[in-house]
Amino acid sequence: MNQSGRWKRIINSMHFRVLILLLVIGLVPVFLMKRGILRGFEAQTVSMRASMIRNQCSRLSADIIDAGYLDSGSSDVVDKELNQIAELYSGRVILVNGRFRIIRDTYSIDEGKTVIAKELIECFQGKDTDYYVAENDFIEVVCPITDDVTKNVVGAFIVSIPTTDIILARRNLSQSVLIIEIIMVLLIIVISFYFSRLLVRPFGKVTAMMNSGGTDFLTDDISIPDYTETELLSEAYNQMRHRLQAQEESRQMFVSNVSHELKTPMTSMKVLSDSLIQQAQMGEVPNELYQEFMVDIGEEIDRENKIITDLLTLVKMDRHSPDIQIEETNINDLIGLILKRLRPIASRSGVELALESYKPIIAQVDQTKFTLAISNLVENGIKYNKENGWVHISLNVDNTYFFVKVQDSGIGIPAEDQGQIFERFYRVDKSHSREIGGTGLGLAITRQAVLMHHGAIRVYSREGEGTTFTVRIPLKYSEQETAES
Repeated sequence: MNQSGRWKRIINSMHFRVLILLLVIGLVPVFLMKRGILRGFEAQTVSMRASMIRNQCSRLSADIIDAGYLDSGSSDVVDKELNQIAELYSGRVILVNGRFRIIRDTYSIDEGKTVIAKELIECFQGKDTDYYVAENDFIEVVCPITDDVTKNVVGAFIVSIPTTDIILARRNLSQSVLIIEIIMVLLIIVISFYFSRLLVRPFGKVTAMMNSGGTDFLTDDISIPDYTETELLSEAYNQMRHRLQAQEESRQMFVSNVSHELKTPMTSMKVLSDSLIQQAQMGEVPNELYQEFMVDIGEEIDRENKIITDLLTLVKMDRHSPDIQIEETNINDLIGLILKRLRPIASRSGVELALESYKPIIAQVDQTKFTLAISNLVENGIKYNKENGWVHISLNVDNTYFFVKVQDSGIGIPAEDQGQIFERFYRVDKSHSREIGGTGLGLAITRQAVLMHHGAIRVYSREGEGTTFTVRIPLKYSEQETAES
């Protein structure tokens, strides 16, 4: 196997696909976990930093109001506390009064200017806001200054601080999480590989048992109850094996029967010819004996020829795409023609043939094969009948099928044999069958011809009381699944 073929086989294997599935299920949460941890850490740290700033601004608010700082902008104590907050966070503190005028800027850049922003307006409405932009590396917190007496917002803090320490802590945490992530990824790969092999192992058992040199394909069942699927697969395999076993037994029996049936006439002809040669060596062979032996040899040749003809017919019908010529046919006329051909045989045997037809029937059939099937049934009724017996053929039809019933007053078929009469070379009474020239293939040919028309055939019989065969065939031929006989 070349390299590309080997890789294709690996990629298409269940083991590989289960492994990929387990890896995806295991690794995706790990990568999402890392992202979630870092984002959670960053959000929590920013929230805590903003909360600390708001608390400090809230404590400073009382001093600012008591000192009248928002009006005068002068208080050494307040200036000192504002500078302490700015130095503590290495940031900038801006103090805005109720007229949106900057009273104090620790950077001493924008004092005296007027500032109007969405966050500031919301702050004067009594809301604490904070704004974090990771790309710009700073946090901006806006806190209201509330008069405890009037409960009105009279000013606001705008505190901007860098997030360098947060970014550094996040980077350190990311490295720690990465180490944990690598360890978890390696563990997940190992665990996924182990469990993927464990999960597909029962299917490997099925293959191993099928390919095992110690397992006889046609005699040993397999059982893998690990999963419902492997159990169903084992059952399907066993059913297939049983069918193949039955086919193999049928094939062996068929070959044995063919060999026996073909050998019997040959043996008879050999005995007759040896007898003639022996008689000739002893002297002149009487014409009467010579003529008798030659008639017997001719009959054996005819019998051999009939066996071969029937075998060839069965072989043609057994093909996956049998040659079938479907045409619109008047079934009443065709049955009448069949009986016309068989009446001389029936007359010689003292058997009465009668046809009963209820309605005219036009159906799509292969005339040759249908004729062969019905002829075999009627001819069997004649052969295996009683003295002065009868064979009745009746026709009927409904909207979908037409029915042919062949009923005789013959010797009947024992109940234990009725399930096997459609098998090749099967005879109920072998001695009687050979006496009247049967090959044991007639009913097998009949059944196959009926099945080729997607029909069904049934037998009803009682020993000593006669036999009835019922054939059902669709009026219109179609490529549907063959019905069971």
